[in-house]
Amino acid sequence: MRKIIQLFKKLKQLDKYLLKQVIEMFLMGVFVFTAIIFASDTFITLIKQISMYGIPFKVALIMIILNLPSVFVMTIPMGVLLSTVMTLNRLSLASEITVMRSCGIGLERIAKPIFIFAIVMACFSFFINETIVPAATKQSKNLALWAFGQKNIPNGKQNFVFKEVGDRGLRRLFYVGHCENNTLYNITVLDISKEDTIQVLQAKQGATSPKGWEFDKGAIYTVSDNGNVLNTTIFEHSLAQFGMDLSKELEKNVAQEQNFFQLVKYLATHRDITKEAKASLAIQLHDKIALPVTTIVFVLIGVPLAITPPRVRYNRGFLFSILIIFFYYLLRALSVSFGEAGALPPFFAAWIPNILIAIVGSYLYYKKVYTIT
Repeated sequence: MRKIIQLFKKLKQLDKYLLKQVIEMFLMGVFVFTAIIFASDTFITLIKQISMYGIPFKVALIMIILNLPSVFVMTIPMGVLLSTVMTLNRLSLASEITVMRSCGIGLERIAKPIFIFAIVMACFSFFINETIVPAATKQSKNLALWAFGQKNIPNGKQNFVFKEVGDRGLRRLFYVGHCENNTLYNITVLDISKEDTIQVLQAKQGATSPKGWEFDKGAIYTVSDNGNVLNTTIFEHSLAQFGMDLSKELEKNVAQEQNFFQLVKYLATHRDITKEAKASLAIQLHDKIALPVTTIVFVLIGVPLAITPPRVRYNRGFLFSILIIFFYYLLRALSVSFGEAGALPPFFAAWIPNILIAIVGSYLYYKKVYTIT
């Protein structure tokens, strides 16, 4: 911390002036964009986890907090873009950019500390994505597995009933004689989820798991609508996937649970995965570098767009920031979709948004630096 303070003291007055405003706006931008993502996506995920998987509210809330680092990786480029455009746009409207240029300070010199800040933030974003995100994602997965394993397990309770409700009403009714040490005894399950038939499952004991319900030493009776027994199956062990298979849902986070080099090794050793899954993981592998680099690309296009023409007398920085972010993530969604479908190689699927914005940004930056008066 002392080294950072000493380094800041050695900066020139212009750099301090610009960085102070950029950092203040950056912190506000990260806070705002993180709050938006939490409000729009993360709380929906929270409700889904509670309603579909039976995960307790406190556990789901902890899981969301553990997902916060991955959200920061997304909002850091947004915050840098917002701070760049808002700061330079305000300086331009106040004619401070004009004064600096009249003193012989070019636009490339004004943008220099902002580019350095963007590079630092890109490295910081990469560090978070490589170290904190994998650890937090694994812990979140472990919590989900634990919570799902504890679902509807009231230890010490006797003679209790609970039900599973679907879109069309009641699907299954569960009766349990008693529960000890997370093990259910004397279980009866009435399954009316299928049309024309009713299944009755009876087992001496069982338990819940991420893959479904596990039953030991029991029988399954299939009964028709008119009461005739169609089939009887005796089993020593049976696995019934009532509801969603949480283990498959959690496998979607395999890329986030590993850093860049671990994911490279995973792709090299797991050759039995499907072509679609391999393409998706390869895209996420390249994205571990492409997403932090977006921070620098945003500054490249943000600097020239932030310089306001003389006829414009209002701050359009926020509008430009939102439009660039929208355009970038639209390109990102399209390229990833084409990559997962096999129409684009994984490298280009991850890097095309950065490449296109970098080309446009380089053109605008060159034009603004050498034509502004």
